Amino acid sequence: MFERLRHALNIIPVGAWDWDIRAGTLVWDDTMTLVLGIPQEAFDGRIETWRSLIHPDDLPVVLAQYEQSLREGAEYNVRHRVRRPDGTVGWVEVRGRIFLGDDGAPDRMVGRLWRSTETLAAMDSAGRALRHMNDGFLAVDAEWRIMYVNVRAEQLLGASPKLVGRRLWDLPEVDVPGFESRCRQAVADGVPTGLDLRLPADGHCYHLRLIPIPDGLTVYLTDVTEIRRIEAERAAAERAAAERSARTKELTAALAESLTVKDVVTVAAQRVLPLVGATGLVIHAVEGNRLQALETIGYPRAFVDRIAQGIPPDSPIDLALRDGIPRFIASPEELRTDYPATYDTAELGGKRAWAILPLMISGRPVGGCVVSFDRPRRLTSEERTLLIALSGLVAQAVERARLYDAAQSQAQQLQRGLLPRALPSLPAVDTAARYLPATEGVDVGGDWYDVIQLSADRVALVIGDVMGHGLSEAATMGRLRTAVHTLAGLELPPDELFSHLNDMVNELGDDFYATCLYALYDPASGVCTFASAGHPPPVVVRPDGSVRFLDLTADPPLGAATPPFETTQVTLPAESLLVLYTDGLVESARRDIESGISQLAGALADGNTGRGTPDDCLDVLCDSLVSALLPAQQRTSDDAALLVARTHTLTASDMASWSLPHDPVAAGQARDLIRRQLTAWHLEDLIMTTELLVSELVGNVVRHARGPVGLRLLRSRTLVCEVSDGSLTTPRIRRAGETDEGGRGLQLVAALSHRWGTRYTAEGKCIWTEQPLP
Repeated sequence: MFERLRHALNIIPVGAWDWDIRAGTLVWDDTMTLVLGIPQEAFDGRIETWRSLIHPDDLPVVLAQYEQSLREGAEYNVRHRVRRPDGTVGWVEVRGRIFLGDDGAPDRMVGRLWRSTETLAAMDSAGRALRHMNDGFLAVDAEWRIMYVNVRAEQLLGASPKLVGRRLWDLPEVDVPGFESRCRQAVADGVPTGLDLRLPADGHCYHLRLIPIPDGLTVYLTDVTEIRRIEAERAAAERAAAERSARTKELTAALAESLTVKDVVTVAAQRVLPLVGATGLVIHAVEGNRLQALETIGYPRAFVDRIAQGIPPDSPIDLALRDGIPRFIASPEELRTDYPATYDTAELGGKRAWAILPLMISGRPVGGCVVSFDRPRRLTSEERTLLIALSGLVAQAVERARLYDAAQSQAQQLQRGLLPRALPSLPAVDTAARYLPATEGVDVGGDWYDVIQLSADRVALVIGDVMGHGLSEAATMGRLRTAVHTLAGLELPPDELFSHLNDMVNELGDDFYATCLYALYDPASGVCTFASAGHPPPVVVRPDGSVRFLDLTADPPLGAATPPFETTQVTLPAESLLVLYTDGLVESARRDIESGISQLAGALADGNTGRGTPDDCLDVLCDSLVSALLPAQQRTSDDAALLVARTHTLTASDMASWSLPHDPVAAGQARDLIRRQLTAWHLEDLIMTTELLVSELVGNVVRHARGPVGLRLLRSRTLVCEVSDGSLTTPRIRRAGETDEGGRGLQLVAALSHRWGTRYTAEGKCIWTEQPLP
């Protein structure tokens, strides 16, 4: 048996060694030199000489294993390569044991060494490949301490003596939040993981790959700087493409909702300019043979005024429209060189780069779009392609918006042509009005208002709304306004006037309806008589500022009502404010009519109610009410009309009235009364004319009518003379023959007065005349 063991030792020689740790000397037997393949004289017993035999790539692992044995008193067990004097390399396995001295510290290490098997040649080749591969590589033991570092890892993290034996996450170069937990999790789960970090050695980005192995962890450091750059560029390009696609969709949707050219320019400025970092936009349109600037964004007034005078010939936009080819100008120097005639005008704009885009539809130029930049800028091919594509969308929107603007302008001109050009200046009321067409759609509406002068300083305030939108509704509105003027001129009472209007609307067909409010104000009594056909209630603001909605009897709209119509009389204090409006002012898709009326009351209670200079203050009040109820940025689908009137009353000193007997002596009494009153009013110049008028009117009453007979004088802007009686017979002017003894009285009245007429009262009728005051 022992013979076989000696034979085994001859086959596999094993050397023995004894290392005095304190003295640093090493003693070994002859077999050691045999195993190592070195001459006996090549070893001088120094530990440094032994270390020089260890392959440099394996030295860190050997030292780490030695330090672990000293620290833990464990067995020294390592496999490494040795370099022989002839340059060859061999693998050996070493085992050793620590012996402690009397002081308990390591004193000696004794061990054996033998040559490793031939399979380690392959491991040697793999080790060399691992040592010198392009990626950094570290081996970590079960205690998370670094056992091995290849050349690339040393270049990135430091020399092996600095790294071997340290815990992986203690390295400052890999100071990443949560790194320790990720290492432990990878080993616990047995699943590789990784993360990116930037190393200070070269500033590059590396991917740290953590791969669990039995009793440890391997770490690979791969330079991914270029890969991450390409990925980042690709991701940025994808994000930019997605953003451009989203913005293009947003632009398409926003342009589809843009009605006017101004809307289109605003949308283009919000959606297109940010895509390329531009700051200015000009939209031009082809008008006949010239180019006209429609809207600008981001330019000073001097530039806007200059291009409003015309675009210079052979300018970039002019040439782009001729050939349909966009121009891209990267700097003012390029502009000066290529388009010198345009340079001075462009300088006023303060821009430093331009994209000139023709707006084409079916190959036909309809305008131009200039996108400009505050700094010199050379657009990329992708940006140019994007702007050219977007200009097609803008071209369609601009052309559609111009047609809309033209139709809207024509509709508004038609609408305003049917409304009063100016409100009359009357002694009984100060008035102001506003009409606001709907901002959605081009159809004209049927809202209207009017102020009609009547006899004896009375005034009719009218507001109405033909239901629906379109030319037929506008025409109906015009017919109704004309009819109201005519019927009011006949001095018809409000309920009778509405009966005639209702018949007129009925004759138009079943599809026509209209709401209307008619207010007849008499300054002599302060009484206002209202008639309403389906219209929102009027508002009265009293001199003390209190706001009251009048509770009128609500008859159905014209065309749906059945006469008779109800009337309501309200006595208004002097300087009251009367507010009439259509439903478009108080009702919308966002607000019901009750909420709108409440908001109107609040605006009247909180705002300026028009005290002060009549015209100016009422205009300010109208503007404030419109701003409160219809903000400028809010689109409306219905027209709105507003009529505001401040009432005045005649003072007692400006009125005089008398009762006269139904007798021929009444004419003489009337002349005496006229003479005394006009003398008291210092209107002596009108005495003779007024006496003639009164004599004729009173004489006619005595001869042709029945009593009682009344006489009234009103001093206002004119002198009003009224003679009333209890008859409903209407006096008419007729042509008298040469031999006729009568029939010329009313001709005389018409000749002597500025205006005259007849109106019916509850007791009969009244014949009135007006004369200008001297």
